[in-house]
Amino acid sequence: MQLFPEVHQLMKSPLDLTHILDEIPLGILVMDKDLRVVHLNRFFQALTGFSLDMVRGIPCKNVLRSSACIINCPALATHRKNRSISCTSDIINTDRQKLPVRITTTQIMDTQGHFTGYMETIEDLRSSAGNDPEKNVAYSFANIIGRSRKMETIFQTLPMLAQSDASILITGETGTGKDLVAEAVHQTSGRAGGPFIKINCGALPATLLESEIFGHMKGAFTGAVENKPGRFKLAHNGTIFLTEIGDLPLPLQVKLLTFLDDRIIYPLGATKGFNANVRIIAATHRDLEYMVSIGKFRKDLLFRLNVARVHLPPLRERGADIRLLLDHFLNHYTKKQGKKINGFSEPALSVLLNYTYEGNIRELKNIMEYAVNVAQGTIIEADNLPAYILDHEPVQRISKRPAAEDVPNTQSDQLPISAPPQPYETGQTWPSVERQMIIDALKTSRGKKNKAAQILNMSRSTLWRKIKAYQIE
Repeated sequence: MQLFPEVHQLMKSPLDLTHILDEIPLGILVMDKDLRVVHLNRFFQALTGFSLDMVRGIPCKNVLRSSACIINCPALATHRKNRSISCTSDIINTDRQKLPVRITTTQIMDTQGHFTGYMETIEDLRSSAGNDPEKNVAYSFANIIGRSRKMETIFQTLPMLAQSDASILITGETGTGKDLVAEAVHQTSGRAGGPFIKINCGALPATLLESEIFGHMKGAFTGAVENKPGRFKLAHNGTIFLTEIGDLPLPLQVKLLTFLDDRIIYPLGATKGFNANVRIIAATHRDLEYMVSIGKFRKDLLFRLNVARVHLPPLRERGADIRLLLDHFLNHYTKKQGKKINGFSEPALSVLLNYTYEGNIRELKNIMEYAVNVAQGTIIEADNLPAYILDHEPVQRISKRPAAEDVPNTQSDQLPISAPPQPYETGQTWPSVERQMIIDALKTSRGKKNKAAQILNMSRSTLWRKIKAYQIE
């Protein structure tokens, strides 16, 4: 039985209300008098990840998962005040992401004027999140931060790409921020009001991935008991982000190539196609040209995706961006944790600036979150950092010494100001470097541990502990 079969007497012929609701660029949730879900539209599915089959009959608070449901339920407020209520809040989608939204709730009346349920519209506010002063900082584009020459070139390119519908291929090592770039392009484009749907091409087996991307019809295969709109249909009038495109199986590469040619998707078991108006952004950390040469990726698909390419450099090639990102995440996590941490000690900064960050920005972010959580004082000490990076070999930078505004990268610049610089040998671990720094500080202070602790920017008790651990006499 179809929930909203037809609308009569509005036009000359009956209208399909379900189709009308699906074309509205807002999430729509319809509930009965007991606040249980009756219907939701396609935009709501794209925004939250929930399908109607998953949530029909479930209390709306278990679907929206909004702080407004806990503080002051908009539906109940609407009923008490007998008028529509609008509030700015958040929801949590099936990917466990918290999204800023505006929720507007109104009552539904039957033809006799009797109260019969509620309808809520959910507006995605991520496109206006750029007005957050914390994000409007220098050396940034949307949520991406950097001031190196390579990043400045990317910042100049992205706004131009955002204004077109050309397919974009984003390449770069894992953790360099490919997801952020894809979402930034969407949020600054003319499609910002539409859905942004992410598909991880390596997360599901090929048998499930085709149904997830293109959808299926009831009875198309064993277990297909309902029609399922694929991600392409949910992203209509928005953007599809295909991350890990290098892991897409060859049969699905053919089907994706077909879509790029005619822009029509055919769900499994369907005889009629759907004309999906979506923009394609793909990303990978793999070398697609090499995959083409060994027959693992279709050359014609690479040509279709590679209309515009954005390559994100690894963090080790971004010079002063490392210090910029350290300060950014320190500020972010100190605010989040409610702590007052003013910066880094010289030994801690020495380690952080000379670490290789094989996991790039993602790893740097995780290191800073850990350091802020365990720090007890007003600065980040070396022993607040994860143990695995303290034993890491300092990175040997090939690039020239940075400009005056850049962060120092040479070994001599990493010693305390009062300590005489010592040329440390290549390949030394952090414990051996730190031991030598303590010895240098003790020599400079003529054995006075209070002064040595000040030189090293560490507490006297920490210095005593390290002297004992390193067996310094």
